[in-house]
Amino acid sequence: MDLDFTKLAGLLPAVIQDAQSGEVLMLGFMNAEAYAATQSSGEVTFFSRSRNKLWRKGEQSGHVLRVLEIRVDCDVDALLIRVEALGPGVCHEGYRSCFFRRLSAGGAAEIVDELTFDPNAVYGRAGTPLGDTRDKDPRR
Repeated sequence: MDLDFTKLAGLLPAVIQDAQSGEVLMLGFMNAEAYAATQSSGEVTFFSRSRNKLWRKGEQSGHVLRVLEIRVDCDVDALLIRVEALGPGVCHEGYRSCFFRRLSAGGAAEIVDELTFDPNAVYGRAGTPLGDTRDKDPRR
């Protein structure tokens, strides 16, 4: 099947879901090259919009996403990738999922999940308070 990379400047949103629990772990973007790398390696590869290059999830942390199934939406322009997450979490802030905050009706954010690993230890940011990764994204 030919995916529609003509929208969003050649990118497809890729929703990453834990195949066992159904939990949404993260959202990333893939260009055709990242999709091909994901298909050939069996591990999720994204296109980094901030660095303008490919990055394989887990290349620094070791928290790899092993692909079990790829689904495509009805418009052929978005992916759902069902994975086995190898490691304690996928979020660079130390959580299992990047969706660890709940927004109230007024827009206030509340952390609703527990940290599953120390991002300082994983990404080598000594001196950074646990969980404080503002402007310290290791992928940049």
